[in-house]
Amino acid sequence: MKRRKLKLEELGRINIEEFREAEKTPLVVVLDNVRSQNNIGSVFRTCDAFRIEEVLLCGITATPPNVEIHKTALGAEDSVKWRYFNHTVSALNTLKKEGYYIYSIEQAENSISLENIQLDKNKKYAIILGHEVHGVDQEVVNASDGCIEIPQYGTKHSLNVSVTAGIVIWDFFKNLK
Repeated sequence: MKRRKLKLEELGRINIEEFREAEKTPLVVVLDNVRSQNNIGSVFRTCDAFRIEEVLLCGITATPPNVEIHKTALGAEDSVKWRYFNHTVSALNTLKKEGYYIYSIEQAENSISLENIQLDKNKKYAIILGHEVHGVDQEVVNASDGCIEIPQYGTKHSLNVSVTAGIVIWDFFKNLK
């Protein structure tokens, strides 16, 4: 069977205004001192793909408008709502007041394996992704409600932050929709 690739105009994508009005996945993505603007852009693009509510950019994490973010976001930085916080713990305090249950994506004592996470469709969640080398700051881990770890079976002990975002966001999306 032949399979013809679809043209962009055949994909039936919504525009930015329709995106803003569309029902969102009850998930906020928090970037804790993510230094790579390409990773930031990739996270925006993934958040657009799965209609994530919002991205919180914290600490040294760059903000739009930014040419480097745009290279990988491809305009998703314009569709996905975002806010900036100087300190990630301040962002978490705001999310807690807004009723979010917060997970750091981190290898930590008593972390829950992503394959075992149990989500409640009636709750709102936030996930925190950390610095490319140092991960989620310990103070931020302490302020989280829990930690989720992606099981890994190779020789490396971590994944790129944008890859991690894609895996975790997809898992939350399919479990919350």
